[in-house]
Amino acid sequence: MLEEPPLLTIAQNIRRPDAVQIAAFQGIPTSFVVDAMYGTGALANTIRPLGESRDLKSVAAGPALTVNSGAGDVLALIAAVGSIRSGDIVLSAADGFQGCAAAGDRVCGLLRNNGAAGFITDGPVRDYAGIVEVGLPCWSTGLTPASPFTNGPGSVGLPIQIGGRQVESGDMIVADHDGVVVVPFAKIDTVTARLKTVIELEKTLDAEIAGGLKILPSTAELLAGNKVKYV
Repeated sequence: MLEEPPLLTIAQNIRRPDAVQIAAFQGIPTSFVVDAMYGTGALANTIRPLGESRDLKSVAAGPALTVNSGAGDVLALIAAVGSIRSGDIVLSAADGFQGCAAAGDRVCGLLRNNGAAGFITDGPVRDYAGIVEVGLPCWSTGLTPASPFTNGPGSVGLPIQIGGRQVESGDMIVADHDGVVVVPFAKIDTVTARLKTVIELEKTLDAEIAGGLKILPSTAELLAGNKVKYV
């Protein structure tokens, strides 16, 4: 006879970035973070801000708290409230299941009450008006009225697969109107350093375009060189 798995597996002593590392990503657009990681880090664009940011603020940055809820279940997500630290972004992997909600307004309320700064899932959510009232920034694949179960099994704090990437607790999450980006824990300081260069380059180019720039110097050089054939 096969042994029944535990209903929940919960990691203890979860690593997290320090306050300085977390502060470095506040107010930074996701596009800048992706550029600082040479075009990587974004979750699949099927994971979108709730209601495309019509009624709810869709900006959050903080350490990941990972939850593997599995398809059609929220037991692990509900239990994750005991592991949340203020400012965490809770990511709940539902195996991409679209048949029912991966969370609703009451679950989002519990997450908010325990200090979560955002909620991200690869499934749909329900209770749009209620989530807006709760005020917790939320990214999901859409909406459905269908309800999930609370049967388990699931895990909290262990690595998950979500949006085409592996995410571990303690990775930095940056999310806004464009989507969600994951900065692996080991790369946080390197990406932070690169962000300074990206920000300066963006400011310079924005100013040049505002001043009337019509073509990038690199493009002008390419068009005038021998690597373009005109016919």
